[in-house]
Amino acid sequence: MLQLSDSPPRMKPPVSVDESYQLCRQITAKYAKTFYLGTLLMSKAKRPAIWAIYAWCRRTDELVDGPAAAITTPETLDKWEQQLEAIFAGHPVDNFDVALVDTLQRFAIDIQPFRDMIAGQRMDLHRSRYENFDDLYLYCYRVAGTVGLMSTAVMGVDTKQNTAPWNRNQPPYIPTEEAIALGIASQLTNILRDVHEDARRGRIYIPLEDLARFNYTEEDLFKGVVDERWRSLMRYLIARTRQFYKKAEKGISYLSPDARLPVWAALMQYSRILEKIERNDYNVFNQRAYVPQWQKLGSLPLAWLRSQVL
Repeated sequence: MLQLSDSPPRMKPPVSVDESYQLCRQITAKYAKTFYLGTLLMSKAKRPAIWAIYAWCRRTDELVDGPAAAITTPETLDKWEQQLEAIFAGHPVDNFDVALVDTLQRFAIDIQPFRDMIAGQRMDLHRSRYENFDDLYLYCYRVAGTVGLMSTAVMGVDTKQNTAPWNRNQPPYIPTEEAIALGIASQLTNILRDVHEDARRGRIYIPLEDLARFNYTEEDLFKGVVDERWRSLMRYLIARTRQFYKKAEKGISYLSPDARLPVWAALMQYSRILEKIERNDYNVFNQRAYVPQWQKLGSLPLAWLRSQVL
């Protein structure tokens, strides 16, 4: 269980910067194995910063989905946002914050995506259903699309893209929408993979409008009914998710060259979860879709090739 500190900002950090980064690395390795593998492909300068960002995001998610979620209130999130403000002011509150403060000093990261993620956790406090995809999109942006914005600031963009004479005075293209798309694609993948787990907590993230489109009910979902209605619904949802992955792919070539391989690897490995769902005949109630480590490693040569030519 991750411990969240309620203590006021300290004048001196409780651990060294290196020790804090190691704590962040451990959280990333434990809770996000596919994502962690991608970070190992990053440069040594950027890798720890991504761990620091992930650790903060994970701890934020734990507030509403972790073991202590039952005692989380709007006031809890208010205090967490106050701690965020302290971090951006250069005042770490706990051990994990030390690494993020250092990251913020080395990279120009905006605070708004962090605030937006907290707003997404507020949605989880009072919402367990989404009427349509527009509603779900906002949630996915807040809890996952924001990660793309945070990470892009660390990964950087290719400043050599505008090489033509008529482009040299133009600023480099920043793939903001594509970064958001990758976060949303990943969150939609999580939703499809974790239907059963979410249902056990009384939550349905599949839009009710989509359930009705295929004449599949909430009661069917809670019972774990897998029939042609469910398969048709899942095919529809998977196709929509792949559209976001496709949009995300278009932005990778604009990233700094040393960031393209890890992003391609993460995108390819995570999108393969959708293939696993299909191979399991869309039965996400009794079979968890996951990609074995050997398959993740096997995808790296293709990811490298794409990072070079696309």
